[in-house]
Amino acid sequence: MSQIPPTPTNFRGAVDLSSLVNRPQGAADEGAAGEAEAGEAIELPSLFFQGTDANFNDFIDLSMRVPVVVALSASWADPDRKLAAVLDRVTSDLAGRIVLVQVDVDANPQLAQAFQAQSVPAVAGIVAGRPVQLFAGALPEDQVRDVVDQLLELAAQNGVTGTAKVDAAAEETPEGEAAEPEPEPLPPLHAEAYEAIDRGDYPAAIAAYKTAIAQDPRDTMAIAGLAQVSLLDRLAGRTLDEIRGAAAADPSDRDAQLAVADLDLSGGHVDDAFDRLLTLFPTLDAAGKEAVRARILEYFEIVGVDDPRVGKARARLASLLY
Repeated sequence: MSQIPPTPTNFRGAVDLSSLVNRPQGAADEGAAGEAEAGEAIELPSLFFQGTDANFNDFIDLSMRVPVVVALSASWADPDRKLAAVLDRVTSDLAGRIVLVQVDVDANPQLAQAFQAQSVPAVAGIVAGRPVQLFAGALPEDQVRDVVDQLLELAAQNGVTGTAKVDAAAEETPEGEAAEPEPEPLPPLHAEAYEAIDRGDYPAAIAAYKTAIAQDPRDTMAIAGLAQVSLLDRLAGRTLDEIRGAAAADPSDRDAQLAVADLDLSGGHVDDAFDRLLTLFPTLDAAGKEAVRARILEYFEIVGVDDPRVGKARARLASLLY
């Protein structure tokens, strides 16, 4: 049974991406043997890329020569941004021994399905054309480095030992363009919440965000952060089988349906989460309707009030309320 979020593991069974990349299964093995040379330098414009359903073949090919780390994330999730900063540092420190590919699961559903991303953030590797699931959740940096070290060992065992060499000229800021400004530091309570999330202490993060909101009820970042970490806290320690089994056993069980909606949202299935709760809403008593309405409003904060999916769900909820 899969934990939510899963605990770090050694490499699990590879997911077959052949249907996505449209290549025979044997091609990966043949390519690894034919293309990878020990310590070869591969010239690339960067160590950091955006992966999409359309361009992912390029990274499958690249993995024959350099290990590729794939970070599956969603733009609305704060822990994803925290993990992204960790992965950026690890990638930079390894100086070309890995390449990092960021994938937005909402914009690239084929990749989310191919990597079997049950929740975000999730991190996988590709070695010699074969995907390898690494971990899910925002792990501490030392654990991330340990997992990447294991990926490098696996790559060496498969003859994938090339190093990406970045053209310095390609990375320089073009003349006349301003360098990207450094991000502003987080407010103290927000930083406290991020640190708590990083170590898996969701109650402490919730407390920090609630204090921030008490100090400034218009702090929209804290409101969204509270909704996000509350979702993580509700799912922590529970299993996929437990959540989905309870919901399937009793479709009228409000709490079971709320838990599945949390699971859907955590995996980037935003429309599914909204539809489940909005379909359930008319069948409930007054207390049940209020609980579901409050959860949907939390989801609006997590996804982002400007997201078109929120607009559709908001209109549907309004039609049920009035």
